[in-house]
Amino acid sequence: MLRVFAHRPPALRHIFGLLLESASDAVISKRHLEIVLLTASKAAACAYCVAHHAPRLTEQGLSPDTVERILEPDVPGLDPVDRLVRDYAVQVTRDPARVSDALFARLREHFTEEQVVELTLRTALCAFFNRFNESLGIEIEDDALTLLPG
Repeated sequence: MLRVFAHRPPALRHIFGLLLESASDAVISKRHLEIVLLTASKAAACAYCVAHHAPRLTEQGLSPDTVERILEPDVPGLDPVDRLVRDYAVQVTRDPARVSDALFARLREHFTEEQVVELTLRTALCAFFNRFNESLGIEIEDDALTLLPG
């Protein structure tokens, strides 16, 4: 994907600069970040992003079964806050205009405003990457395929 972005240096510099800076200040946990990224990628059916984020989520302690079934309502292995993050990522990915006040209220019980913005930003940015990768047919690297759980 980086080779493709290299055709547009400003996009590479700014988008990936944002990602690097977000990683350095880490206002949300890696576990919640990877739940967001895998959920959004699976909801958008982006094989490239799923291949890259499924292994990272198993590194955060989720079982391969949980990772595989992350979109299922009763997936095992998620605690209540994990499920909340997953549900929010699904809603933002599939129908962002209908994020309810009740869902925001539940998020605010566990996350600061800054963290809610970060969850939203990373979900929406993931949707951008999903569309970018799928539109351009970016192929999954062989080494990423070998890391997929299961």
